[in-house]
Amino acid sequence: MRKVILSTFVTLDGLIEGPEGQNGWNIDVFDEEMERYAGEQLDEVDTLLLGRVTYDLFADAWPREEGDVAGKMNAIAKVVFSRTPRTLDWNNSRQAGPDLAAEIAALKAAPGKDMLIYGSAALSRDLMRLGLIDEYRMWVHPVILGKGKPLFEDFEDRVDLELVRTRVFEPGVCILYYRPA
Repeated sequence: MRKVILSTFVTLDGLIEGPEGQNGWNIDVFDEEMERYAGEQLDEVDTLLLGRVTYDLFADAWPREEGDVAGKMNAIAKVVFSRTPRTLDWNNSRQAGPDLAAEIAALKAAPGKDMLIYGSAALSRDLMRLGLIDEYRMWVHPVILGKGKPLFEDFEDRVDLELVRTRVFEPGVCILYYRPA
């Protein structure tokens, strides 16, 4: 069965956006080793799961980018979760059905590689609440913002996790790999 992997950037204080919507992390610390790893991570999956906001940001940016990661991002299948019908112009994109749990169950049961969620905070929280995330890869950036948008906003249910691996990059970014305990 395929896994759903959440891979997202967060600050040390758990924020995914700054107080005015800007990235809560510093893209300037994204070095060559991290870019190689991002490409390797994309090799492990064959589907991106994206919320509407993240899809719009990515669809606007990635088709203009070049390089290994951009090629993979543009070629991979993308399933977009949005409550309203949308026109999806980015290569290999389709809108998910209205039943989130049923859509994920069907995707997990289908043949193929694992699936990856980048960002997509609302989608991530919905999947967490339903117990549908199989692995968490938290890219913790060495910054504390104090204010902004937390990944776990309005999340009341306890989720016990088991740390299964860590990876540290030279600029101080650490990936913490967790799975549900």
